[in-house]
Amino acid sequence: MTPDARLLLYALAAVLALVVLIARFKLHPFVALVGVSLVMGTAAGMPLGDVVKAFQDGVGGALGFIAVVVGLGTMLGKMMAESGGAARIATTLIGLFGERRVHWAIMFVAFIVGIPVFFQVGFVLLVPLVFTVARRTGMSLVKIGLPLVAGLSVVHGMVPPHPAAMLATVAYRADVGLTILYALIVGLPTAALAGPLYASFIAPRIVLPAHNPLAAQLEGGTTDQPMPSFTVAVATVMTPVLLMLVGSAGAVLLQAGSPVRPVVDFVGNPIVALLIALLLSFWSLGRARRLTRGQILRFTNDCLAPTATILLVIGAGAGFNQVLLRSGVGTAIARVAIGSHASPLLLAWSIAALIRVATGSATVAMTTSAGIVAPIAAALPGTSAELLVLATGAGSLVLSHVNDSGFWLIKEFFDMTVPQTLKTWTVAETIIGVAGLAFTVLLGLVV
Repeated sequence: MTPDARLLLYALAAVLALVVLIARFKLHPFVALVGVSLVMGTAAGMPLGDVVKAFQDGVGGALGFIAVVVGLGTMLGKMMAESGGAARIATTLIGLFGERRVHWAIMFVAFIVGIPVFFQVGFVLLVPLVFTVARRTGMSLVKIGLPLVAGLSVVHGMVPPHPAAMLATVAYRADVGLTILYALIVGLPTAALAGPLYASFIAPRIVLPAHNPLAAQLEGGTTDQPMPSFTVAVATVMTPVLLMLVGSAGAVLLQAGSPVRPVVDFVGNPIVALLIALLLSFWSLGRARRLTRGQILRFTNDCLAPTATILLVIGAGAGFNQVLLRSGVGTAIARVAIGSHASPLLLAWSIAALIRVATGSATVAMTTSAGIVAPIAAALPGTSAELLVLATGAGSLVLSHVNDSGFWLIKEFFDMTVPQTLKTWTVAETIIGVAGLAFTVLLGLVV
């Protein structure tokens, strides 16, 4: 057996072990991820000290960003809930679209909000709205939640200025404006398939627990008290989105030496933008309910308790991801894909998909595959660089499973089991990957 084949076999065994330990033997995901990560790294031949170091680096690298984002976003969500802001937005959306079509509205909202923000940021900003709409309409949380994550995921993987998509655009020397246009043409029907359409099919087959601790915190209260206006509620939740959009625009329009550039970069940072929005919400949303300082402090304390387990599991998933990367699994998969001699579009999609499945990181999959395929595509005239970006992005979203921190984020927030998360989130991501490639190929026949 070749070294590459052995590495791939170990990675497959590690993934299967995680699923069995968590689903069959009911071992806590955090414990299972830590144990399997250490065994995987050791079996792959990594020095023992490097195995632990890789796991620690993965946990620290992920939580350094995600922990702060989840914390600030959950506090902002709690303010939206307690002030009635989430209820106001939900009531307005239901009134505009009707209860039967509100999951379509959620998808479009996620698609728009997700353009300038990271997936995790968009998720924690909008998940309180999902909880509130689900309670008010009586719809399954899956039917409302899948359109949310589908819209955010498509934008995250395919549309610049998201970092991975932007790096792929640069690697392939694609036109940024044309890439965004093509991404919107391909992304909207892709998100519709994986979101509202698939959610309508799978939701009746997924039974969630009656009590969701986070939903209880973030779904909002009664409407018999004064609520903030729709304009105030939307302006508050869109504040971090707009600030991050300003940051992205500044990176493109302002020169590096501009005195305004550091300020724009600072306020456009997701952590700073969320902090500004949270502080704004204390005034803009708190005054509608006449909330006291003591009440606001209690709300922000209470809402953080359910996030502790979520953050530990997400961190452990990122640690597992890092062990896979440093053991050489991603490189082994790239070598296998290059040997297939496929067309550039299919090659870009295949390499990204295989690296995604092995490492769990859409960003790593997209940037690595773009670096591999770019020189190959340059030697083959007639291949659209913009379509290569989309094919790579679609492949990087395929088959999210237990080595992806996003998998655990969705599982814990929606209080699903591992098998339920595989049937919902994992299948939806795979639909995005396959449909994204199909629509990209169809677009290539037209342009």
